[in-house]
Amino acid sequence: MKADRLARLALLTALALIIFIVELHFPDIIPLPGVKLGLANIITVYAVYKYSSKEVSLIVASRLVLGAVFGGNISAIMYSGAGAAFCLAGMLLIKKLIPYKYIWLSSVVGAILHNTGQIAVAVLVMRSFAVVSYYPVLIISGCIAGAFTGICAQLLLKRDFSEKGNDM
Repeated sequence: MKADRLARLALLTALALIIFIVELHFPDIIPLPGVKLGLANIITVYAVYKYSSKEVSLIVASRLVLGAVFGGNISAIMYSGAGAAFCLAGMLLIKKLIPYKYIWLSSVVGAILHNTGQIAVAVLVMRSFAVVSYYPVLIISGCIAGAFTGICAQLLLKRDFSEKGNDM
């Protein structure tokens, strides 16, 4: 990997981590556990459409581990890791299926898959299907947050492509 590409990936990772940590200090929009904007996912969606799957995986994994360390919640790695794996796999697949003008949909599907991964881990950890009753709340909030972060990423990508003379 070339040094300039590695530097760009490091900057994206740092930016995602900073956004994640700043968001931890926002007051809860809705006072329900697990409901948040997930603004760091703007970087993830951007990276999915700009870099290889291996490079995006490195960004996400680095942010996940460092976010757990800096956020002071190491146990969150199980939940966030499962959510991130489901989300990233889904977005990488959707990248091949939808046109660029619908990139924001990739983020919505990613949010749904992220919540699915988290609920799956919660069922395994708690050994109870009772947490599944919370799934509709996460899906609705995830779709709204996913649409917002996806639109933000789509605007960034559009600007990035227009600066290089490409059309989306």
